[in-house]
Amino acid sequence: MQITKRKVGSPITTNFRGNERFDRGDRQREVRINTRIRAREVRLIDEDGSMIGVMPLPQALDLARERDLDLVEVSPMANPPVCKLMDYGRFKYEQRKKENEARKHQKVTELREIRMKPRTGDHDVQVKTRKIQEFLAEGDKVKVSVTFRGREMAHPELGRALLDSIANELKGSAIIERPPIMEGKMLSMIVARAPGWEPPKKTAVAPGPTPPQANGAS
Repeated sequence: MQITKRKVGSPITTNFRGNERFDRGDRQREVRINTRIRAREVRLIDEDGSMIGVMPLPQALDLARERDLDLVEVSPMANPPVCKLMDYGRFKYEQRKKENEARKHQKVTELREIRMKPRTGDHDVQVKTRKIQEFLAEGDKVKVSVTFRGREMAHPELGRALLDSIANELKGSAIIERPPIMEGKMLSMIVARAPGWEPPKKTAVAPGPTPPQANGAS
């Protein structure tokens, strides 16, 4: 689609800088710019953030045209509505850029899963408990499941006792977000990082002493 650039000082048309076309987000927020503004008079702020004052809408549109900027309604509920002079296309670009940067640095919480058997040994339980804490330290939630097979289905209390012991081990570092429930052949609970809990920092292993060098034979 070809966009015709407007020369500074040309008559006001339906758009000053090709920005009269609204995207979906603008329609949802009802952002009005340029000739879409309906008020008879507006309180105008210039592009530097300084207050210019109240004036008729045509005068504000003329000022926007003279500065080759857009007139954007920023506070439609005010009386009169507050409008600001800005390059609306550039403003939208910078806004999308900031949102993209924020998403890049945002940690997406994942639901990890640890599975065990009803008669999992103590050593394996300790290993899996440490793994749960590693997931929690990364900001993830963990689904801890006990899987039953065959005749084990007749003894769900074994799985519940196992989950209770893990919950006890995780006291201080985790909270039970969802208590144990049966899901088919699995008894599972969901744990999340406890507020204020900080994982222990890994200490660097100090290098051992350097062995003495043997004197070379002369």
